[in-house]
Amino acid sequence: MTHPTHRTYQRSVERLVFWLFRLATYLVLAAATYIFLDIGIKGGRTVFTSTPPFINVPFLTEPPQTLYVFDFEGKKMTLGDREFRQWKTAHPGVEVEATSIAYSAGGIWPCIVGTALLVIGSMVLALGIGISSAIYLSEYSRNGPLIRLVRIAILNLAGVPSIVFGLFGFGLFVIFFGWNVSLIAGWFTLGLMVLPAIITASEESLRAVPQGLREGSLALGASKWQTIRKNVLPYALPGILTSSILGIARVAGETAPIMFTAAYAMKDEMPWQVAKFTDFFFQGVMALPYHIYVVSSKIPQNEYTERVQYGGAFVFLFLVMLIALTSIVLRERSRSRLSW
Repeated sequence: MTHPTHRTYQRSVERLVFWLFRLATYLVLAAATYIFLDIGIKGGRTVFTSTPPFINVPFLTEPPQTLYVFDFEGKKMTLGDREFRQWKTAHPGVEVEATSIAYSAGGIWPCIVGTALLVIGSMVLALGIGISSAIYLSEYSRNGPLIRLVRIAILNLAGVPSIVFGLFGFGLFVIFFGWNVSLIAGWFTLGLMVLPAIITASEESLRAVPQGLREGSLALGASKWQTIRKNVLPYALPGILTSSILGIARVAGETAPIMFTAAYAMKDEMPWQVAKFTDFFFQGVMALPYHIYVVSSKIPQNEYTERVQYGGAFVFLFLVMLIALTSIVLRERSRSRLSW
């Protein structure tokens, strides 16, 4: 029989642990709330306006430009690169001392397009290869020493820093294969980086499907592949889509891999503006995380760069949430149609 004093001590310890866990959770929520509010408020000032259409359309539809700041007739002028050239043409003979600030005018349209292309392409590759590997490991392979070694290698790859994947992609795809800085090099690098998480999550989802569904299908005369395709994959799909959500969040936010393999600091042309269709895959792109990194660390900081930084971060978070929300909706729809 437990002594009353000991029971009181145990309850006190449990209460203390409970409040420590609760406090840690609230601290995480408070930190996340502060970060999102800071980006939302400061970035919202760039993305939204107080006049119709209430959205800063040039910021979302124009490429980045150099900002020129100068005084003219007692007024402080802030003009983008194109506007500054037009102003000088309209004022011949007028000499002004203009301060130029890179990437602080125009918008982020090429960055939005590049980020979307990198995420979609890399996730298509990662899901295709990852689900195929998970099916083999879960349904076809025997749990021998080699397969256990493969699983350990997959888990170890999940912990490799992203900069290592970037250097690997640079050495293999950019230099050895000769793809140069391009979309396809970025796709394979990002796809390989997120592949271990997708394989692991997909394999666990496949293993969670009751064995009775497989046995019943095989007993009715279905082949092994028909059983997997019709009776296993549909029930594992919600878990696979969950892994894709995690993959999207990681792929979209990476800077180190794409700065070696896919991203340019400045590129006005879109990837599809090429003579041949095949050249589309070998075009470098701008990307929001790399653009934010360049604006934040490679040029002098001032009020004009802050506008681009927070505006880009706001749009970047919205874009990631939109892509992830699509996966969540697909997951919930597939889950609502299944039951066992």
